[in-house]
Amino acid sequence: MQLIKLDATASTNLYLKNLMLEENLVDFTIVTAKEQLKGKGQMGASWDSEKGKNLTFSVLKYQQMLFIKDVFVLNMLVSLAIYNSLESMKIPDLSIKWPNDILSGRNKICGILIENLLLGQKISASIIGIGLNVNQTQFINLPNASSLKLLIGKTFDLDEVLQIINKNLFQIFIDFENQFIQPMKDAYLKLLFRKDKASTFKNLQSGQLFIGIIRTVADDGKLVLELEDQVIKSYDLKEIKLLY
Repeated sequence: MQLIKLDATASTNLYLKNLMLEENLVDFTIVTAKEQLKGKGQMGASWDSEKGKNLTFSVLKYQQMLFIKDVFVLNMLVSLAIYNSLESMKIPDLSIKWPNDILSGRNKICGILIENLLLGQKISASIIGIGLNVNQTQFINLPNASSLKLLIGKTFDLDEVLQIINKNLFQIFIDFENQFIQPMKDAYLKLLFRKDKASTFKNLQSGQLFIGIIRTVADDGKLVLELEDQVIKSYDLKEIKLLY
C-alpha cells in the first residue's frame, strides 16, 4: 500500500487516474486530500467538503475476477466495507441507500464514486472515490447531511478513520477473491435503506412521483420495485431517485 497525502486537488479520483499514466502504482495506492476543489458524486453531483474536516480520498484496486456485467459487485463491496468501518466506530442507525450512499438514520454521511478501467470484457482496475463527513458540523443547503462528529459528539482523528476504512476495504476484497460473494449480497440487501417499505420515488425523465416497494437489487445493479397491482419493475440509477 502507498499513501499519498495532498493539501488540495481538483479530484482525488482524477489525480489518481493521471498518476497511473505516469507511474506503475501498487495495488491499494491511496490518494487523500485535505480539500477537493471539484469533488464529484454520483450522476455528476458535486461533493462539498469543508477543508481539513472530512475524509476525501481515492483507492486504486486492480481487478482480476470482475467482468463488466458484474460491475455492481464493486458498489456492494465498497459500501459494506464503509458500513463495517462505521459500525466498528459505534456510529448509530446505519444503512445503505441504493446504490452506495451510507446513511445514519435519514442523514447521508458518506458517498462513493467508482470509476473503472476496462480491458476487453473485464475490469482491469477500479478507482474508488470516497467522501466521508467526519468533523464538519455545518452543511449549507444540505438538510439531509450529517457527520460522525454530529452523530456522536466527538472529534475524530482523520488518519485513524482512514486506517480503519482501508483495513476493511482490504479484507472485503480478500473475501471476494475467496468467492464469498453470496453472503455479501445477502448482507447488502439486509442493510438496504427502505427495503420492503412503501417509499416515494421520482421518475427522473418525467418528474413524476410514484410509490414503490424495494424488493431486491438485480445482479446488474438495477433496483427492483414492486408497484401497484404487484407489478415488478427494474430501474437503473439514471431512471429514478428514492426520496427521503
